[in-house]
Amino acid sequence: MSTRRPLIAGNWKMYKTVAEAEETARALAGQTTDVDSVDIMIAPPFTALTHVASLVKNSRVAVGAQNLFWEKEGAYTGEIAPGMLTEAGCRYVIIGHSERRQHFGETDETVNKKIAAALTAGLAPILCIGESEAQREADETFSVLDKQIKRGLKDLFANDLRELVIAYEPIWAIGTGKTATSEQAQQVHQFLRGLLAELFDEPFARSVRILYGGSVKPDNIAELMSMEDIDGALVGGASLNAETFARIVTY
Repeated sequence: MSTRRPLIAGNWKMYKTVAEAEETARALAGQTTDVDSVDIMIAPPFTALTHVASLVKNSRVAVGAQNLFWEKEGAYTGEIAPGMLTEAGCRYVIIGHSERRQHFGETDETVNKKIAAALTAGLAPILCIGESEAQREADETFSVLDKQIKRGLKDLFANDLRELVIAYEPIWAIGTGKTATSEQAQQVHQFLRGLLAELFDEPFARSVRILYGGSVKPDNIAELMSMEDIDGALVGGASLNAETFARIVTY
């Protein structure tokens, strides 16, 4: 049995005004007061971070950001520095989400810089990786993930990466209603853990939490979580409703 503590994380993407974010966070905190065996994280939009963080301060819910920039400060219009996130109350930060890679030109190299910056600032990075449908059909899943991990974690050491979380999100399953079967997801998570052991060492690989993301819902979370190497979920659409997300958290 794994000793890794599960993490259920909600990515709110570009949804919710400050008022809506506060309402959802307040409801979620209220519905998860008895949860003590699972870590819970929500990532609201930047505008709502400080509001949500102060609201959930004494609850079971932690706050994460959806992105960051790798410099401490400077003339980078529109960007957010790691220190600004910690000051806003963030504990986690999502890095390299497929939507950032697809729409905003993120690469494994920029992801690598962001992970290093997050760690320096004391934030726990959630590194997102995943293959497209075309890549899966061409049997390239493992080679794609191999590159994303090796390049994303380049020049970083196990000792620095104690807070690292990895989120495997098959791009073809995000927001499509398609979900990898629990066996497909387990196969990938097992591969990733083996790769981490190869790159770093076995104890480190056993300690890293690897989340599954891609149309996770209350009716498929329990089966996914029954797999040996699945340590939680990165939830998109289903995290926008407090009641639905609480059902996933309490699987």
